[in-house]
Amino acid sequence: MSINPEGRTNSVSCRKSTMTTNKNAAPEIISTRQGLERLVREHINESYLAFDLEADSMHHYREKVCLLQFATSSGVFLIDPLALSDLSPLAVLFGDPSIRKVLHGADYDVRSLRRDFSLAINNLFDTMIACQFLGEKEVGLAAVLKKRFGAELDKRFQKADWSRRPLDPAMIEYAAADTSLLVALYGQLERELTAKGRLSWVEEESELVSRAVATERNKEPLFCRFKGADKMDERTLAVLDELLRLREEKAQQNDRPPFKVLSHDTLAGLAQKKPRKRAELFDIPGLSPKLIDRYGDELLKSVSKGLNLPDTSLPSYPRTDRRKKDSHMKERCRRLKAWREVKASELGIDAGVVANNSLLETLSEAVPRDMNDLDAIKALRNWQKMEFGEELLNVLSAT
Repeated sequence: MSINPEGRTNSVSCRKSTMTTNKNAAPEIISTRQGLERLVREHINESYLAFDLEADSMHHYREKVCLLQFATSSGVFLIDPLALSDLSPLAVLFGDPSIRKVLHGADYDVRSLRRDFSLAINNLFDTMIACQFLGEKEVGLAAVLKKRFGAELDKRFQKADWSRRPLDPAMIEYAAADTSLLVALYGQLERELTAKGRLSWVEEESELVSRAVATERNKEPLFCRFKGADKMDERTLAVLDELLRLREEKAQQNDRPPFKVLSHDTLAGLAQKKPRKRAELFDIPGLSPKLIDRYGDELLKSVSKGLNLPDTSLPSYPRTDRRKKDSHMKERCRRLKAWREVKASELGIDAGVVANNSLLETLSEAVPRDMNDLDAIKALRNWQKMEFGEELLNVLSAT
């Protein structure tokens, strides 16, 4: 049995395929070039495909895609990129604008597929965005599938090491389950969005997500990604920088995620307390005797390097200059936020989905006078302009 976009079960599709599976059968794992090319040939005429992926970011220094789940109305297939270093045959399916690609919370998937395999997705439909535009309170996939289908996803495998082979049968079942239900979920959401006149909103937002590219941060100081670093003084920031360099080195050497070498709280404690003696390390939360034995001397050396850095060489946290709001800008922004709250209530969706704070600030600063002026606001989506353009102009022009 399979599940179609109407949310009903039906027998295996009459479309002939040597690769189709039924709902109760184990999905086929594609691990050869020939199998991948066959998969593409047999689904090139599909109108929609559902995807998901599993990576190993919780277990290795450099994360990579370890499994790609692929579902249609006729079955579920698992593609093993660890056996297939070249997934270029999928470019035909992913790039075909006539085939809708269904993903949930697609941003990470889009970036990962582009980073690892140079695969771009055309005609994306993000079911998480769809849920947001329908006013769902919980938009995580597990919560959505439980609410709509009564499905319980096994949370044991959310943090599993998907790079290990062979895959455990239970992991294979987990990987296939949520993707197969994405097909049915897509059907439900598309109908509900169409009924509310919001399908084009989700399509535009999804298209923007499909352009996402993995960010390269090689030239950016490590502390720029450290929560709380923006509130540290320059000397503490110098110590933190040295500690982060040490953690990165150890993580790379041992092929472990940095947070599994030393936690965020432990590094923050070291940077703030700046221990100079080994005995002082025992006062740092999260720094166990085992970690002190392993890294103690190097930690003290890193702290010392930060403390001895000349004042003229101290790092500073990069800050963007933000224009100060005058009283008129503040008033316009206040009116826009009040309008947003009312509109969100009318639509039954979160206020941030209607318009984020950044957009409202941009509008309050630019003060567009007509629809042509709105065209110049790059942060304004087409659907927002079409649905709310006149209202926004009225709010901004009010005295």
